[in-house]
Amino acid sequence: MTFDEYKVSIQGQAPPLNLSEELKGLWWDGKGSWDKSHETVQDLDSENAAWVHAYLHRKEGDVWNADYWYRRAGKVRPKVTLDEEWEHIVKALLN
Repeated sequence: MTFDEYKVSIQGQAPPLNLSEELKGLWWDGKGSWDKSHETVQDLDSENAAWVHAYLHRKEGDVWNADYWYRRAGKVRPKVTLDEEWEHIVKALLN
């Protein structure tokens, strides 16, 4: 799936079945459902899930918690907009 196809899929009612759980979480965030997004990734134990989790807590404004999850993901909090970070993570996970 390309990034453009992913973005178009957000107009649907549910994420495509072939997406990873991390991409499903970002899909729900793209729909504006932070809670559903967080619920999707919070119990996953992978660096990618920790990265999505970090982004979600950054978006929530909980910087301390976000930084914890960035460390778990082996990342640092970026100095880009939330929209730019969302796009960057989606593109990385699609590859």
